[in-house]
Amino acid sequence: MSDTSKTVKPQETAPPEDPTAAPVAVVDPRLLVRDEGFKGYLTEFKRKVRGGELGSLPVIIGLAVIWTVFQTQDSLFLSSTNLANISYFLAATGMLAIGLVFVLLLGEIDLSVGSVSGLSAAVFAVLATTHGVNPWLSVLLAILTGVVIGAVQGWFFARIGVPAFVVTLAGFLGWNGLMLWLLGDSGSLSIEDKGLLHLLGQRSFFMDQAVIGAYLLAGLGTLTMLAGSLIEQSRRRKAGVPFRPTSEIALRVGALAVVSFVAAYVLNQATGVSNALVIFLAALVITDFILRRTSYGRKIFAVGGSIEAARRAGINVAVVRISVFAISGGFAALGGLFFAAQTYTATLGAGGGNVLMLAIAAAVIGGTSLFGGRGNVWSALLGMLVIQSIQTGLDLLNMNTSLQYMITGAVLLAAVVIDSVSRKSQKTSGRG
Repeated sequence: MSDTSKTVKPQETAPPEDPTAAPVAVVDPRLLVRDEGFKGYLTEFKRKVRGGELGSLPVIIGLAVIWTVFQTQDSLFLSSTNLANISYFLAATGMLAIGLVFVLLLGEIDLSVGSVSGLSAAVFAVLATTHGVNPWLSVLLAILTGVVIGAVQGWFFARIGVPAFVVTLAGFLGWNGLMLWLLGDSGSLSIEDKGLLHLLGQRSFFMDQAVIGAYLLAGLGTLTMLAGSLIEQSRRRKAGVPFRPTSEIALRVGALAVVSFVAAYVLNQATGVSNALVIFLAALVITDFILRRTSYGRKIFAVGGSIEAARRAGINVAVVRISVFAISGGFAALGGLFFAAQTYTATLGAGGGNVLMLAIAAAVIGGTSLFGGRGNVWSALLGMLVIQSIQTGLDLLNMNTSLQYMITGAVLLAAVVIDSVSRKSQKTSGRG
């Protein structure tokens, strides 16, 4: 029963029924929230928050607090140049985080993404630089390397039954060793500033720094959301299921338009929108569509929610698991190419250090549950905004790297605690 339904006080004696009266339509109480329009949406939102369904609310509030604190400490933090740097450098680790979101939705983990990203960059460098293979073919082979590695690890997990933690930990060590072997004694290979690596470099911008490029992206994103929302509303209305009221759609599209055009204006004051950010956002849109609008995406959520229930529903759990790890490997490879484009080199340190931990932290901080079955790829963007903002802000204040790790760790712990409490609240309210 919906919380918005009104309680009717029972009468002691029921009035006699009028046989000539028209039958009263019985409305499913679950439809009352949407039928009440925007006010009903607000009531539904409050009900979800009370029931523990917080969504992205905590991370948005946290991001606002982080930006406010750093801006009060250094007025350059929210400058166009600094925000442009944040938007560029979040893309590489963000790519790894997108792949990890798919794995986390299954309730599993992939510890090999850092090593796979470094190995893929090394594969590209060896093919394109050492052997003179066409750069675009080298890119394809590097990404394919990540996909195959992910699929192999997924096969051991899904078919043999080796825990994903163990399989990917072995991959973390093994693929890192293979990268060292490929790079040889020099430990690094320089990569020419051309092809895809040029497009991903810090000196490459959408439409060659044309001011209209940023606004074109903002307008395209806004119109895409508007069209998609209206189509979904029409489809759900015809099917007789709950749909978003037009007032809510207008509010959502309006909010996106404001954020998009303000971001475009700010970035145009510096260098414009980097190609790396454009490709990252395109990857988010595509993967979001796959997860929310396709049967394959629903299968991922089903497996993450309950493996046994998914099997009983006829879902091939093994195939879903293998494909998800393949996707994770593919995005790790893409992230490795993003990292290589930042320095135009493939080095022993690629994919090492804290890259793995930051990618996992980004997905979790952004709102994807460690327990599986809940989250979305936009978690990668939100989480990376938080992490990159902390790193950049502390760099501006000349703070020690150790403090960055401590603050990021505290934020990650807070995100997991919120997720755990949220799940308990949902179970208590009967929605867990």
